[in-house]
Amino acid sequence: MYNGSSNKYPLYGVELNRKTFEPIGGRVEMYLLEPERYGWQRFGEYLDNTFLDPFIEGAWMTKHNGKYYFQYGAPGTEFSGYGDGVVVGDKPLGNNFIPQSDPLSYKPGGFARGAGHGSTFQDNDSNYWHISTIAISVKNNFERRLGIWPAGFDKDDVMYMDAAFGDYPHYLPNGIDHSKSGFTGWMLLNYKTPVSVSSTLGGYHANNAVDENIKTYWSAASGNKGEWIQTELNTLSTVKAIQINYADQDAAFLGKQTNIYHQYKLYYSVDGKKWNILVDKSNNKTDVPHDYIELEKPVQAKFLKLENVHMPTGKFASSGFRVFGNGNGAKPDCVKQFIVLRTEKDKRSAWLKWRPVDNAIGYNIYTGIAPDKLYNCIMVYDVNEYYDKAMDKNKSYYFSIEAFNENGVSKRTAAIKVD
Repeated sequence: MYNGSSNKYPLYGVELNRKTFEPIGGRVEMYLLEPERYGWQRFGEYLDNTFLDPFIEGAWMTKHNGKYYFQYGAPGTEFSGYGDGVVVGDKPLGNNFIPQSDPLSYKPGGFARGAGHGSTFQDNDSNYWHISTIAISVKNNFERRLGIWPAGFDKDDVMYMDAAFGDYPHYLPNGIDHSKSGFTGWMLLNYKTPVSVSSTLGGYHANNAVDENIKTYWSAASGNKGEWIQTELNTLSTVKAIQINYADQDAAFLGKQTNIYHQYKLYYSVDGKKWNILVDKSNNKTDVPHDYIELEKPVQAKFLKLENVHMPTGKFASSGFRVFGNGNGAKPDCVKQFIVLRTEKDKRSAWLKWRPVDNAIGYNIYTGIAPDKLYNCIMVYDVNEYYDKAMDKNKSYYFSIEAFNENGVSKRTAAIKVD
């Protein structure tokens, strides 16, 4: 059994009697964070808050090929950089573990950010998955959601997790090896596109529903039937899926209940004048705070409208009215002039910069300890630079980058090595 949550003490382990669950011997120390070496373990959102001690928590053990992979979460629930690390040893107890992936589970960018305090398991087809918590921390510091990510072990027994396009639609593995990406290739069609709404509450502006940030949201002035939000795509596009992410505004209760549900209607149009019903959940009786609808048959649309029928509590509000498919246009050009500057003074961090791609809305930065082990992916929008604070100061790293838009993904750049 493993336990612990502290910014001062390590995680612990103890052997248990399998019949009585009584301890056999005393507990032993497992692992304590080393933020002076591992950049991602530093407490804070982006910068190095050396005066605050990071928290270690979320102990989890996975055995693979006779080795023990001890996983842990750090540095704090509230941050986009909340992730899981892993240390590897040949015994299940003790502090003789060697750090491996730094970090293992990491998703500091995109719509849903953070991938910490997790656990690893296998499905019925022996595929590994890592489930971990996503930071919201708006209504409460510990407000979170759960994300599930493909995971596994490579030919060198290095444990990895794949967060690339992790909050975009993916295929289920259906019995195949999911070490090959299950990403559908359906792109986000309405990033920062025009939005119209029935009403707005205070500063909870309409564009917050399409800014790819789960922490911000639009709210209508009420939770009444008939309140609506409309998103306009850049061009007539092939729509294949929609994700409706509700936000809690003026909720009248706390905690999970069995009698709460959302009801809505979803419409589409090619001209914004003539509307067709796309999805009708007027009779839904389930709680769907992050409802995902995959269309049996894609539709051609330029406008989509979400109309409220019933809210379980509070105002009609959304942190992400997300439309996926293909924009029927050109993919972005490849990224050029990609540079990585790693300082001599603090090798835990690096500054990345590249020439903007005119027809891109965002970029995926891949990084890892070898050209074929670029297991961490950082998704960014609207920028052509990034401050990476996640490195082990004692290791060399490789970086690659790709651009994406509503039509697809560019080719990745060749991996750059930085010492």
